This record gives sequence, structure tokens and C-alpha cells, in this order.
Amino acid sequence: MNNHNIKIYNTLTRGKEDFTPRDPGKVGIYVCGPTVYGYVHVGNARPYVFFAVLSRYLRKIGYEVKLVENLTDVDDKIIERANKEGATSNDIATRFSTAYIEDTGRLGLGRPDVEPKATEHISEIIELCERLVEAGYAYETGGSVYYRVRDFPQYGKLSGQKTDQMKHCELARDGETKESPLDFAIWKMAKPGEPSWESPWGQGRPGWHIECTAMSMRYLGENFDIHGGGRDLVFPHHENEIAQAEAVTSRAFARYWMHNGMITRKDEKMSKSIGNIFLLREFLKEYDPRVLILFFISCHYRSPLEFSTGNLEEAAGMLERFRNCFWKINSVMGLSGPDDGSDCGSEALVAAMTHTSEAFHAEMQDDFNTAGALAAIFSLVRVINEYAEEASVAHEVNSGLLGEVRDLLTELLFLLGVEITSSDYGDSVLET
Repeated sequence: MNNHNIKIYNTLTRGKEDFTPRDPGKVGIYVCGPTVYGYVHVGNARPYVFFAVLSRYLRKIGYEVKLVENLTDVDDKIIERANKEGATSNDIATRFSTAYIEDTGRLGLGRPDVEPKATEHISEIIELCERLVEAGYAYETGGSVYYRVRDFPQYGKLSGQKTDQMKHCELARDGETKESPLDFAIWKMAKPGEPSWESPWGQGRPGWHIECTAMSMRYLGENFDIHGGGRDLVFPHHENEIAQAEAVTSRAFARYWMHNGMITRKDEKMSKSIGNIFLLREFLKEYDPRVLILFFISCHYRSPLEFSTGNLEEAAGMLERFRNCFWKINSVMGLSGPDDGSDCGSEALVAAMTHTSEAFHAEMQDDFNTAGALAAIFSLVRVINEYAEEASVAHEVNSGLLGEVRDLLTELLFLLGVEITSSDYGDSVLET
């Protein structure tokens, strides 16, 4: 089924490109997941939802997909919270990793194919650090290892930043001497009480950026198809991932870079550091999880999205419109009438089905424009509602055709992450 012309906006080239995977018929996707030092907020759920929908659609059109989404379970923020609570870093990471899987699981989108944790891949991380040192792209100082940014000429190609205009990315730790303010740590010497592992440079732990590079290469290879995440990760995280990988492989790291826009509240990015977050688990106490999915897919994934009561109520209204449409289909299917397509309105319904299917796939294959795909579905809903109204008056319906349109509507919504079941619209049938 994968005779198509998918186009993807590639952050690296700043334009739409024809999608050609590394291996015909297969797609490898790596998405940066959360750092597990607290409960995830609604903003953290946007990449989770979008890349689940993207994977679901690619599978539908015939691709074999491998979706990898990591959990960062060793990091400065985790250590900081552990110190405040008098707990271990592992305690904090375990608690919030479990909570993340529980909370995102309630969205009903399934799990990524692989959900690697950084602490489970220390050997791969150390090996990558060693390769960078051996190649001359990294150096040891005071038990830590830093990447030489200026030795990678293409540094900045993803973000568009120039090294001569950059400020330092991170401060050196006590007892360390950085060769350049731009250099970043790929291995950090352990401080007392911090989690650590034995390495060629002594006890230490990985830097954030090296974790994702090592894990993505472990599961998808040195060159894979799609690397995704939030727009806020373009610099320095994804920029550093590229520098680390391509320095040792001398080949393109990821073929396509996809970044979702930020969720905002009153024009500020939703962020734990700002304090304007709305926790996912709190949201799911108030709303059907499909409301959140509809909220996300009603906007193109690259666009920012305002988290507001008005926008959420609009998404809730969409779900209710779908429920009502399915109820109408179910209600009129028991009415007597021809089953050969000759009843009034059947031709219009058949035409609407064809148009909607074509428009849906055209929108999804144009940089996965879920907003356009959703609009195509609503055009079909309007025709279905008109048909149901006419059928209820004329007591004449093509039940076979209605079964087909119900199946199509169910399938298209499923591809967007919205599952409608019989419990949403019941088994009632209009009396004849």
C-alpha cells in the first residue's frame, strides 16, 4: 500500500522533502521522551501523541515501523529532587517513570515499540564516549569528558546558530578545565551521593545529550529515518546529538528531523521551570483522554498551541459531534428501505465517502497535517447527518451503505488516535 508521496518538513533543511526511508518499506523513528523528575504535564504529552499518530498512519499505509521513545532517568534535575526529598536518584526516577507510563497509557494510543532508559544503556554510552575521545572530538579533564564543539565544522547546522555567536552551553564542574566555553560534557565525574558507574575516567555518569545518541544508534542504527521531539530540543540537545553521532560515523545521523510546536499558556511555553504547567494526570481527571488528542490534532503539529478552556471545550465539542453522528447512523440503520443504493441521498453519501478518504490521505501525506485530515472527516460528518435526517423522515435507508460509512469514519478517526466504540453511541434504533 505504500505507493504514496509523503512529504515531511525537515528542520535540518528548513523545507518540505519527499520522504524516502533508509530501507524500503521500513521506518525507524526516535523520539526524545521526558526526564523523569516529576509528573508529566500536558505539554510533554504532545510529542507522545503526535508520534503515536504518525506511526499509526505509516503502519496503515503499509510501512513496518519501529518507534523508540526514551526515558531520561539519570540527570541533574533528578538528583536535585532526590536531594530535596532525602531519597535516592533511583527512587525518584522509578516513581516518575512508572507514573509517566501510567498517565500516557490512559490516552489509549498503545506504547512505543521500545522505551529505553539511560541507566540500562551505560555500556553503550561509555563506548560512544571512548570512540569520541579516540577520534579526537572529546577530551578528559578532572574525571569528566567534554566534547570539542569547534572541532565539528558543521556544528549549528540544525539550529542555524553560529559558533562565533554562541555563549557557553554549560559551566565546567569543580576541578575541571574546559578548552572552550562551548564544550559540553558527555561524561560527568560523580560527586558524593550521586549515582555513578565505573568508566575509563573513574566513577561518573553520562551527560544528557550522549544518552539519546547512544540509545537511538543502539536500536535504529548509525543512520535512521526520523528523529523527533519538541521544538525546544533543537538547541542544544539535538544539535549536540548530531555532533556526537556524525563525528564518529562520518555519515548523516537522522535523515529527517521533526519538531512539534510548544503548548503555551498565555503566550508562555508550558514548563516546570516557569511554573505554568497543567499535569496530564490532573487533566485526565476532568476530561476524556480523547479530548486531549483532539485538542492536539486540531492544530498542525509544528504550530504552537494555546492551552485554554475555550480550546479544550472546542475539542470536547468535536468529540460530542462524532458521538452524535455515530448515534444517528446506528439509529437509522434499522429503518426499512432499499439496500441497493437507490434510496434518496445514497449517491451523495458515496461521493462524500470517496472525497473524504482522498482528502484525508492527501492531508496526512502533506507533512502529517492532522488539522486538514480532521476537517475532511467533518465534511463527511455533515453529509452523514443530512442523510440520517432525510432517512428518519422517509423511513428509507441503505443500511449496507451506512455500515460502510460507519466503518470508514471509525477507521479515519482511529488513524488520528480517536477511538469510537459502541459504548459511545449505544444500541438504540429509531422506531419505524
